[in-house]
Amino acid sequence: PIEPPSPQEHGLDFQRLLDASAYKEMFRQDMIRWGEEKRHADPGFFCQAAVEGALQPVWVVSDTRRLSDVKWFQEAYGDVVQTVRVVATEETRKRRNWVFVTGVDDAESECGLDEGVAFDWVITNDGDKVALDEQLEMLVQSLHRNL
Repeated sequence: PIEPPSPQEHGLDFQRLLDASAYKEMFRQDMIRWGEEKRHADPGFFCQAAVEGALQPVWVVSDTRRLSDVKWFQEAYGDVVQTVRVVATEETRKRRNWVFVTGVDDAESECGLDEGVAFDWVITNDGDKVALDEQLEMLVQSLHRNL
Protein backbone atom coordinates (compact mmCIF):
# COMPACT_ATOMS: atom_id res chain seq x y z
CA PRO A 1 0.00 0.00 0.00
CA ILE A 2 0.99 3.59 -0.55
CA GLU A 3 1.93 5.31 2.67
CA PRO A 4 0.98 8.93 3.36
CA PRO A 5 3.73 11.46 3.12
CA SER A 6 5.41 11.52 6.49
CA PRO A 7 5.08 14.64 8.63
CA GLN A 8 8.87 14.80 8.69
CA GLU A 9 8.97 15.10 4.87
CA HIS A 10 6.95 18.29 5.20
CA GLY A 11 8.66 19.58 8.34
CA LEU A 12 5.57 18.92 10.48
CA ASP A 13 5.38 17.96 14.14
CA PHE A 14 3.59 14.57 14.22
CA GLN A 15 2.51 14.84 17.88
CA ARG A 16 0.94 18.25 17.28
CA LEU A 17 -1.01 16.81 14.33
CA LEU A 18 -2.66 14.37 16.76
CA ASP A 19 -4.08 16.98 19.15
CA ALA A 20 -6.88 19.52 18.78
CA SER A 21 -4.59 22.50 18.27
CA ALA A 22 -4.65 25.31 15.74
CA TYR A 23 -1.44 23.75 14.37
CA LYS A 24 -3.37 20.67 13.23
CA GLU A 25 -6.14 22.82 11.77
CA MET A 26 -3.65 24.49 9.39
CA PHE A 27 -3.03 21.11 7.71
CA ARG A 28 -6.39 19.43 8.26
CA GLN A 29 -7.90 20.17 4.84
CA ASP A 30 -4.79 18.82 3.09
CA MET A 31 -4.97 15.64 5.20
CA ILE A 32 -8.67 15.25 4.35
CA ARG A 33 -7.98 15.76 0.64
CA TRP A 34 -5.23 13.12 0.68
CA GLY A 35 -7.57 10.69 2.46
CA GLU A 36 -10.35 11.32 -0.04
CA GLU A 37 -8.00 10.56 -2.93
CA LYS A 38 -7.08 7.23 -1.30
CA ARG A 39 -10.73 6.34 -0.62
CA HIS A 40 -11.74 7.23 -4.17
CA ALA A 41 -9.13 4.83 -5.56
CA ASP A 42 -9.96 2.09 -3.00
CA PRO A 43 -12.88 2.54 -0.55
CA GLY A 44 -11.37 -0.09 1.79
CA PHE A 45 -7.85 1.38 1.81
CA PHE A 46 -7.87 2.56 5.44
CA CYS A 47 -10.04 -0.31 6.72
CA GLN A 48 -7.63 -2.91 5.36
CA ALA A 49 -4.70 -1.03 6.87
CA ALA A 50 -6.46 -0.98 10.27
CA VAL A 51 -6.85 -4.76 10.43
CA GLU A 52 -3.59 -5.80 8.79
CA GLY A 53 -1.85 -8.28 11.07
CA ALA A 54 -4.50 -8.05 13.82
CA LEU A 55 -4.91 -11.37 15.65
CA GLN A 56 -6.74 -10.36 18.83
CA PRO A 57 -10.26 -11.72 19.41
CA VAL A 58 -11.63 -8.19 19.94
CA TRP A 59 -10.52 -5.14 18.00
CA VAL A 60 -11.43 -1.54 18.63
CA VAL A 61 -11.28 0.42 15.42
CA SER A 62 -11.63 4.02 16.51
CA ASP A 63 -12.47 7.14 14.59
CA THR A 64 -14.27 5.53 11.68
CA ARG A 65 -15.71 8.44 9.72
CA ARG A 66 -17.71 7.20 6.74
CA LEU A 67 -20.60 4.91 5.94
CA SER A 68 -18.37 3.07 3.46
CA ASP A 69 -15.97 2.23 6.34
CA VAL A 70 -18.77 0.77 8.48
CA LYS A 71 -20.12 -1.19 5.52
CA TRP A 72 -16.62 -2.56 4.75
CA PHE A 73 -16.27 -3.95 8.27
CA GLN A 74 -19.80 -5.34 8.27
CA GLU A 75 -19.25 -7.06 4.91
CA ALA A 76 -15.83 -8.39 5.93
CA TYR A 77 -16.77 -9.58 9.43
CA GLY A 78 -20.56 -9.88 9.49
CA ASP A 79 -22.56 -10.10 12.68
CA VAL A 80 -19.60 -9.90 15.04
CA VAL A 81 -19.17 -6.19 14.26
CA GLN A 82 -20.48 -3.90 16.99
CA THR A 83 -20.85 -0.23 16.10
CA VAL A 84 -20.32 2.33 18.85
CA ARG A 85 -20.99 6.04 18.56
CA VAL A 86 -19.62 8.42 21.18
CA VAL A 87 -21.60 11.64 21.48
CA ALA A 88 -21.25 14.89 23.38
CA THR A 89 -23.38 18.00 23.30
CA GLU A 90 -22.18 20.96 21.29
CA GLU A 91 -21.79 22.84 24.58
CA THR A 92 -19.48 20.14 25.94
CA ARG A 93 -17.48 20.07 22.70
CA LYS A 94 -17.01 23.85 22.85
CA ARG A 95 -15.78 23.57 26.46
CA ARG A 96 -13.20 21.14 25.05
CA ASN A 97 -12.08 23.89 22.65
CA TRP A 98 -13.93 22.67 19.56
CA VAL A 99 -14.81 25.45 17.11
CA PHE A 100 -16.92 24.77 14.02
CA VAL A 101 -15.01 25.31 10.77
CA THR A 102 -17.06 25.53 7.57
CA GLY A 103 -15.75 23.18 4.90
CA VAL A 104 -14.18 20.92 7.53
CA ASP A 105 -16.72 20.19 10.25
CA ASP A 106 -19.58 19.85 7.76
CA ALA A 107 -17.58 17.55 5.46
CA GLU A 108 -18.13 13.81 5.17
CA SER A 109 -14.98 13.20 7.20
CA GLU A 110 -16.76 14.76 10.21
CA CYS A 111 -20.45 13.98 9.72
CA GLY A 112 -20.55 11.02 7.32
CA LEU A 113 -22.03 8.76 10.01
CA ASP A 114 -24.69 11.17 11.24
CA GLU A 115 -27.22 9.21 9.16
CA GLY A 116 -27.43 5.71 7.73
CA VAL A 117 -26.03 3.67 10.64
CA ALA A 118 -28.08 1.90 13.27
CA PHE A 119 -25.46 1.99 16.04
CA ASP A 120 -25.39 -0.94 18.42
CA TRP A 121 -24.18 1.34 21.20
CA VAL A 122 -24.38 5.09 21.80
CA ILE A 123 -22.06 6.30 24.55
CA THR A 124 -22.56 9.78 25.99
CA ASN A 125 -19.37 11.57 27.00
CA ASP A 126 -20.39 14.91 28.46
CA GLY A 127 -17.91 14.95 31.33
CA ASP A 128 -19.77 12.76 33.85
CA LYS A 129 -17.08 10.16 34.60
CA VAL A 130 -19.40 7.87 36.57
CA ALA A 131 -21.99 7.78 33.78
CA LEU A 132 -19.28 7.21 31.17
CA ASP A 133 -17.72 4.38 33.19
CA GLU A 134 -21.14 2.73 33.61
CA GLN A 135 -21.81 2.85 29.87
CA LEU A 136 -18.37 1.50 29.01
CA GLU A 137 -18.73 -1.29 31.57
CA MET A 138 -21.99 -2.40 29.92
CA LEU A 139 -20.24 -2.46 26.54
CA VAL A 140 -17.27 -4.45 27.88
CA GLN A 141 -19.57 -6.97 29.59
CA SER A 142 -21.47 -7.46 26.33
CA LEU A 143 -18.23 -8.05 24.45
CA HIS A 144 -17.14 -10.62 27.04
CA ARG A 145 -20.45 -12.47 26.72
CA ASN A 146 -20.00 -12.70 22.96
CA LEU A 147 -16.45 -14.10 23.00
